[in-house]
Amino acid sequence: MKMTATASRHSIATGGVPDAAGSSPGKAAVMKQSPSLAQRWRGASNLLPALLFLGLFFLAPLIGLLLRGVLEPTPGLGNYEQLFANSAYARVLLNTFSVAGLVTLFSLLLGFPLAWAITLVPRGWGRWILNIVLLSMWTSLLARTYSWLVLLQASGVINKALMAMGIIDQPLEMVHNLTGVVIGMSYIMIPFIVLPLQATMQAIDPMILQAGSICGASPWTNFFRVFLPLCRPGLFSGGLMVFVMSLGYYVTPALLGGAQNMMLPEFIIQQVQSFLNWGLASAGAALLIVITLVLFYFYLKLQPESPVGASNAR
Repeated sequence: MKMTATASRHSIATGGVPDAAGSSPGKAAVMKQSPSLAQRWRGASNLLPALLFLGLFFLAPLIGLLLRGVLEPTPGLGNYEQLFANSAYARVLLNTFSVAGLVTLFSLLLGFPLAWAITLVPRGWGRWILNIVLLSMWTSLLARTYSWLVLLQASGVINKALMAMGIIDQPLEMVHNLTGVVIGMSYIMIPFIVLPLQATMQAIDPMILQAGSICGASPWTNFFRVFLPLCRPGLFSGGLMVFVMSLGYYVTPALLGGAQNMMLPEFIIQQVQSFLNWGLASAGAALLIVITLVLFYFYLKLQPESPVGASNAR
């Protein structure tokens, strides 16, 4: 009993209470102390080559681009003011966002049923359909764009077929305007919607949909209240990818669009190659970068499983 009282007094004096094993929690806290700063950064030296590579070939050109937008031809924000104040340049921005939004919408409308079909059909057929989608994505972008140029022109197959069926009397103008750009880019972007959507649909447990039917949900209710919310990660990631890529596309708008329907990438190329106006071109490129970062931030906020959303939930 004297030994027990002595141990108890010693524990209280050291700021702890003896546990069942007779050891003090203070000692346990010392043993479980978090690693020091030096231990945390012990392996950081292995990242040095990668950080140097990114800094030399990514950050340095990016910083130089941003500086040109505010330093040439004169220091200040004149390039950005000109980009938004000039009506011709404002129309370029409007065309860019209009085309990107329409391409994203049509790609989702066409890619969703295609991804659903790949998921529902037997595995062998689904694999063949997915391979066809991948093959179209791996085909040369220039070849696919020229193919649409041939199909959509006044004497192309589409106009001839519509006239033969009596739907139209005169050929439709579907090239060198925004119509051709949206059609061509939607076809090119569909695989970037199908791949994330199909992976998301494949991961959905069919028992969840069966449970909804057992609980009395109609097929439409089951689709809109159960299936579609479960597809939201694939819809968000695919839609964001398509929208950002559409903002920066050059080849397809240059071949299928016209001078009156210029988009921001064409505008940047024109300012550099024709007018040597590096300041205005850099301002346009910086605008694309800022838009991409803002969209990615909102994507993280909207995704419930994202780090940003999880931290806010806590």
